[in-house]
Amino acid sequence: MAAKKLYDVAKVIRSKNSGPFSITLDVLFSEKEIYDRIKESGVITREKIAEIYRLRPEAITQMVFFDAALGFKITFDRKVSSGTCFDSDVYGAQQHAPLGEIMVELP
Repeated sequence: MAAKKLYDVAKVIRSKNSGPFSITLDVLFSEKEIYDRIKESGVITREKIAEIYRLRPEAITQMVFFDAALGFKITFDRKVSSGTCFDSDVYGAQQHAPLGEIMVELP
């Protein structure tokens, strides 16, 4: 098996605001086999996401795999609300980078 970054195997990795207090990460795949492999591998966990985003696991409010869309969605609480002092990404559009660096094992 070969280890690859999620960036290398996903068709789309993006982030966005899901209100002023949350960020949503979306990952979509073009191949069902890759999606199934990642879903079944257990590499995408609440603990792993909390670790790479330096969050408490409780800050992750949603983790859902959507088989019909060949993708998954993760929503977590922002550390500061959108547009306030110390917010470095008002639209939440640059928050996907750590997710793309996750290593996944593929045949």
